[in-house]
Amino acid sequence: MKYIIAIIKPFKLDDVREGLMALGVEGLTVSEVKGFGRQRGQTEIYRGAEYDVAFVPKVKLEIACKASSADDIVECLKKAAGTEKIGDGKIFVMDLEQAHRIRTGEKDDEALS
Repeated sequence: MKYIIAIIKPFKLDDVREGLMALGVEGLTVSEVKGFGRQRGQTEIYRGAEYDVAFVPKVKLEIACKASSADDIVECLKKAAGTEKIGDGKIFVMDLEQAHRIRTGEKDDEALS
């Protein structure tokens, strides 16, 4: 099993969700987050005054999946979230040791579907 974390631009969330649903991804967790990378924040104008925003708003996706699906999910994320501009985000893939469904007691791959 794999655990995929993706940090993407907020306006790309619907495109990513549609792509993942087409792949058959049955669930994901979405969180609004803030951070910075190479962008080092951004400059915005509010009421005529320019100011720096140190942390850029992003969306964090978390997906637990079977190991055999991980590469397809990563490719989908790259295609759907990409704009070819700085700040598109990152994807992290980690091994997932165990998964448990609380309601039924199912474990590992059975708990993911």
